[in-house]
Amino acid sequence: MADTNGKSFSGSCACGVVTYRIAGEPFAVRQCWCRHCQKLSTGGPTHNAFFRTDAITAEGTIASNVHAADSGNQLTWYFCPACGTQLFGASSARPEMRAVRLGSLDQAHELEPTIAIWVQEAPAWVRIDPALEQHPGQP
Repeated sequence: MADTNGKSFSGSCACGVVTYRIAGEPFAVRQCWCRHCQKLSTGGPTHNAFFRTDAITAEGTIASNVHAADSGNQLTWYFCPACGTQLFGASSARPEMRAVRLGSLDQAHELEPTIAIWVQEAPAWVRIDPALEQHPGQP
């Protein structure tokens, strides 16, 4: 388990079949506007907090799917097979970290994105907060 510094988070899927706990603080919180994330979120960005993989413990059955990114990396997204709630994301390039979907966290409103990535793929009607550090693609 990762060093916690006393902070922890918890979360679950919408139906409660999958629950999880995270020991420690996220090292980044960002939103992703790539087309793949827009499809996963049904139109908006995904909002993700990044934690060490070994800091996350989950209970319940979690399903996954894999997508080949433009970079050639394999991106895996994890979800509840009962209700479909998105829980985590992972890249083959960084197996030591997981993206935790903010909406699945019990403390989701405690974390705020500081970076928006893949903004070049956001719909023209989207207004991205100008206070966010922005990248046209993957930083």
